[in-house]
Amino acid sequence: MARAEYKKWLEPDNLTRLRSWARDGLTNEQIAKKIGVRRQTISEWSKKYPDIADALKKGKEVVDSEIEDSLISVMKKHTITTTQYKMVKKDDFNLKAERSKFANVYKLDHPNATKNEILIATAENVEVYEKIPISKTVTEVDPNTSAIIFWLKNRRPDVYRDQTFQKLNEANARKTLAEAQLSEAQLKAIEESDDPSNKTIIVDDIREVSNDSNSETESRD
Repeated sequence: MARAEYKKWLEPDNLTRLRSWARDGLTNEQIAKKIGVRRQTISEWSKKYPDIADALKKGKEVVDSEIEDSLISVMKKHTITTTQYKMVKKDDFNLKAERSKFANVYKLDHPNATKNEILIATAENVEVYEKIPISKTVTEVDPNTSAIIFWLKNRRPDVYRDQTFQKLNEANARKTLAEAQLSEAQLKAIEESDDPSNKTIIVDDIREVSNDSNSETESRD
């Protein structure tokens, strides 16, 4: 079945459909499902028939470019303009002129159309109301940091690779150093406490020693 159908998808209209589906972001598997074949069949067609391969490739390139442009735009500081409208009924004279112009063009394109068909087409295509802008708001938007990070990590992975493990290693290194310094300080304090020359002499002991010396001197006298 698939072998018999490939010729149909080489026709210009169907190549345009393939390109459109690819541009809309459909995968080869989803396109195959629309056509009614297996995904492997789409892959085989792409290998054998350059027109099908080009249609799928160019369609995807278009949507990729559009998404890339959109991503680039949000990575930069930009403005968003929002306009509010209100619906206003057209002036009778202008409405009549628009209807007459449309009816004349429709007659030229459809010479066999009846008067009733022309009236119906005119009513369907010429709006009675028109949009009138009443206010406009301009908002300044800061760059999207998440988009910037995503772009740099994918475009420059050699420079902007994921720093999670590096930061974790740095934190562990700082913790280990702090623990080593603390242990060294504790060890030094213990060594100093064991050294008699480093012991502190209490003031009362000095006075007691001084009094004993005076008593000894007096007894000698």
